[in-house]
Parts: sequence; structure tokens; C-alpha cells
Amino acid sequence: MAGPLPDVAADAGHEDHRTRMGFFTDTSVCIGCKACEVACKEWNALPEDGLTFTGMSYDNTGGLGANSWRHVAFIEQRKPLGFQDPGLEYGDYGDVDLLGLTAEAAAAGQTANGEDRGEFRWLMASDVCKHCTHAACLDVCPTGSLFRTEYGTVVVQEDICNGCGYCVPACPYGVIDQRQDDGRVWKCTLCYDRVSDGMEPACAKACPTDSIQYGPLDELRERAARRVERLHEAGVEDARLYGHDPGDGVGGDGAFFLLLDEPEVYGLPPDPVVTTRDLPSMWRHAGAAALTLLGGIATVYATTRGRR
Repeated sequence: MAGPLPDVAADAGHEDHRTRMGFFTDTSVCIGCKACEVACKEWNALPEDGLTFTGMSYDNTGGLGANSWRHVAFIEQRKPLGFQDPGLEYGDYGDVDLLGLTAEAAAAGQTANGEDRGEFRWLMASDVCKHCTHAACLDVCPTGSLFRTEYGTVVVQEDICNGCGYCVPACPYGVIDQRQDDGRVWKCTLCYDRVSDGMEPACAKACPTDSIQYGPLDELRERAARRVERLHEAGVEDARLYGHDPGDGVGGDGAFFLLLDEPEVYGLPPDPVVTTRDLPSMWRHAGAAALTLLGGIATVYATTRGRR
């Protein structure tokens, strides 16, 4: 497992900071029930946001937004299920045909091939704000509307937000969104009000399969590492963790995931980076340019006065 995550709450100045809390979402057991979406909307009194049925997917939410702080993605793939070996033959699992071959096809020497058979699998994943270790949204917010809590999470105070929208392009995951009717930004708070009262977030409470797990991040990361090991032992070689590594471009996430395919398949950036990482050097260059400009103006002024 990667090294420990920084104590961001202490770095933010919280003298009474608590254990850093977060989410571990195990997509391998997500059933796409959308209970997390419903619980999030109900608890946070989020408005309905379209429920558009496209006829192309069960994913009627479409993505995270100002009115959808949890989003369950549905990805259909023409690919064998995780535990299946495409080279196995009929009967290799005993009397139960898990490979989808008929007895006649097996007798003819055919093997399991997901694409040839038209076999598919569903990948389902509940996405949410990542509560980054290095949160660019915090860096660019001019009003202090975005702040780091004593639990290490990132929260928006909507009554302070002036709708400038700087945080929207700053987020490397495209999570933060402005509400159209008033322009203010909204996103997951990791149920700060519930957590402050010792309760778990509404989405984790409602998840029937424990796909969404809430708790101390260090404990969740250990649990996630063991889960990946077990999946690899079971033959699910594509299982991997996403957002758990403090060495990545955002310093590790407060909400990380177990995925069964590449991050891009789930609509996640493969190499997210804190978008404000170059701000210090940009300010230095801007300062140097300003000094150069002032020096040039002073030189011109002195030369002009000398000629007079």
C-alpha cells in the first residue's frame, strides 16, 4: 500500500482536527441501484435535475453536477465477466456452464470468447467529489466559500459563494458545478452535518451492498488493498485502486475507488493533477515581468528628463 496521506486538517489550521475521514467505493459490488443518489438528494434537499431517459443507457443522471452530488455510472462492455478465463472450455467449472457455451459448441471444440458470443458485462460505479489532498478549488476561491473541515474534507458554504466560477475549471475531476438559477457552486459535502453528529454520510448509509464505505481513510486504504489482493487471487486481474496514492497529481483523494478497468472507461482522468500547481511560478514570472516593465518605464522617464 502507498504511504500515509498528509494531515490536511492540521495543515489547514484546525487545532482540534479529527481523524481524516473519507469514502472507499468498491465498484466490484455496486449493483447500480442508485440508492446512494436518492439518499443524497433526500438528505441534502437537492432539486430534481431532469431524469432524462435517452434510451441508450440506464444512466439517467449523466454525471455529477450542482444538483447531483452522487452519480452512478453504467458502462456496458463486450467482455467476459471478471472471473472468467476466455481460454477455459465447457465443463471446466463442473456441471455449471459459467462460460455460456452450449454442449454442442463445446463438443465442437469451441472456447469461451466474449466478443464472438456477444457476451457483455456491466460496470457500475458511484462517483462523487474526491475531497483532494491538494484541492485546487480551495486555492482559487476568492471569498473563502470553499474550506477544509476538521475531518479533512472540502465543503462549500453557499451563502458566501459569489458565483465567480473560478473553482469550476480548477477541479481536475470536473466535479464542481454552478446552479443555473443563481450561479452559485454546489457539490458533495461528505455530509458534514451528519459526520459532525457522529453519523455516516447518507449515501453510505443507504448502500445495500457496502459498495460505498465510510470511515478513517487509513483504515479504508488498508481494507481496499486487501480487497484488491483477494480479487487478483480470484482471477480478476484488472482490479485496481484509483485515487489512493499520495504520490499522484493531487496528493491522494479523500474519496477513492476500486475499479475493474482503466479509469477512462469510467469517465475518470487517468493522471489528474492539481491545476494550480504552477501558480507560484506564474506569480513569480508575473512579478518579474512587472518589475521589468517598471524598470523600462523608469529608464524612459529618466532619459526624457535628461534630454530636457
